[in-house]
Amino acid sequence: MFRRRRPLPPFPSGGLLVGGAARDWLRGESPKDYDWAVPEPVGAARTMADALGGSAFPLDEERGYWRVHLPGEVHHDFVPLPADVNQDLLRRDFTVNALAITEDRQVLDPSNGRADVKARQLRMVSAANLRADPLRAWRAGRLEITLGFRLEPGTEGEVRAVAAELAGGTLKMPATERIRDEVHALLLHPNAAHGLKRLEDLGLLALTLPELREGIGLQQGGFHHLDVFEHGLEALHQLLARLPDAPLPLRWAALLHDVGKPRSHTVDPDTGLTHFYGHDKLGAALTTQMLGRLKLPGDDIRHAARLVEAHMVPLPAGEKEARRFVHRRRDLLPDLLWVMLADREAARGPSSSDASRHAYAVAMGRVLEALEDRPAQPRPLLTGADVMALLDIPPGPRVGEVMRALDEGVALGEVMDEAQARTFVRAWAEHNTDRR
Repeated sequence: MFRRRRPLPPFPSGGLLVGGAARDWLRGESPKDYDWAVPEPVGAARTMADALGGSAFPLDEERGYWRVHLPGEVHHDFVPLPADVNQDLLRRDFTVNALAITEDRQVLDPSNGRADVKARQLRMVSAANLRADPLRAWRAGRLEITLGFRLEPGTEGEVRAVAAELAGGTLKMPATERIRDEVHALLLHPNAAHGLKRLEDLGLLALTLPELREGIGLQQGGFHHLDVFEHGLEALHQLLARLPDAPLPLRWAALLHDVGKPRSHTVDPDTGLTHFYGHDKLGAALTTQMLGRLKLPGDDIRHAARLVEAHMVPLPAGEKEARRFVHRRRDLLPDLLWVMLADREAARGPSSSDASRHAYAVAMGRVLEALEDRPAQPRPLLTGADVMALLDIPPGPRVGEVMRALDEGVALGEVMDEAQARTFVRAWAEHNTDRR
């Protein structure tokens, strides 16, 4: 049964609501974005922008594609009305997207997509259409999760075939940025972990994040009850269960925090114990490589990689150590705690216990208290020029060492004012004379 349909905005003159927006309206959902096919895209876009207080701008002037941004991050796209609407719809990816709504609420449905919407089924319009744009294979996996639909068996078979043809080089890979956008749309969904596993089932993860797959079947023991691959997915799930609005770099860090384990895996020949020495640093390097390949913004890549590198840092055992923890990793907090918590909650192996979980929670509480006590970095008590004059040294790395030591002393509450700062600097320099 369809839910009661939501009201639609005023139709542009002679326009049709098409694609995903039509599908969502038929499902009883308010479309997040609206796609319109209209006789005059420029005029229609400007008219809507003026009427609703938005801004109109071209997406592709040569092809006549325009967009209107409205308050609340809703946007409306306008494309030229095709000469044959039904034929245009039949060139689309899935039947549930090959729909159009007229101003009088008539449904144009040349591929029986309305029945598939009702059945919550994702069915291709044709196998040729999937191959005409292989990105549609990734979209199939993403729409299964975001719509809660299920791939029809014949369509699933063709998606797997497209993945195999891409892997074999008989089909050309889509642009990296387009793949990234589909993966991000999946990652932003609450059930992202299941979606990534579905990409693996369909043969698409190997084309997207092959390094992540290296953990399939690699058992860890100890605190862990899942292999490395499943553990990463579970950590992402645990993060989103606790922080549904987690930003993308944090989601990536939770997913990839152990991506370095397969390549750092060793077994002690005497004890038979499994080790992953250095997997944090290797994982940070792999995260940088993987997210760089997907062309994420540089700041997002660096933040995710630093979280991966820091996720094994021991939590503090006391109040002073908690203040030091906050001082040294302030720019990673609270994200680092979220990654560490997701990692811990995803591990339920034989070494895990209520007592160890409680101890972990207490240590995290110490960090949060220290962060709340000092939410911002304390004001420096001395400048670099002050240090150079006080120690009679030239500019150079040693000035930076002194300033870092002083800043930590202030953060730990060991240095309270300028006079104490000067005493601290002299004592530090005397104690470290062998490093001059």
